[in-house]
Amino acid sequence: MNRPTKRPALHPRPLGAPLLTLLLTLGAGSAEARVRLGDPLPPHPWQSSEREVVVIYSHDCGDLGPLWKAVMGSGLPVRAVNVQGVPTPAPAGVQPWRGEEAERFARQLKVGTYPAVLLVRGGRVLNAWEGNFTGQGF
Repeated sequence: MNRPTKRPALHPRPLGAPLLTLLLTLGAGSAEARVRLGDPLPPHPWQSSEREVVVIYSHDCGDLGPLWKAVMGSGLPVRAVNVQGVPTPAPAGVQPWRGEEAERFARQLKVGTYPAVLLVRGGRVLNAWEGNFTGQGF
């Protein structure tokens, strides 16, 4: 009789409830995402944390309220990258990164659709979601 092999845990520490809620709210990774999992983040202006959430968004993403609520409730540091040249606010306490370097950052990650939410661990993309996010149906 074959027994299933024991796989090593993907997360050495259990996920906290807010982070688990964020993951469930965003849903499973999209097959359309072009951001490559495991890739390091390109150069950026913030001090990296062991785990963090990076939101790459533009002025034409629509209502990002549910997305911001989910990522701000994750308990992780949140980084905002505002692209496409039209300043768009982020939640209070989050300073959006804008300009040519921010655009280059998104291009180097090969972000295909905004908003894009990246869960980053140790400077590498652990998971990515791209596209329209409504926060409904989860």
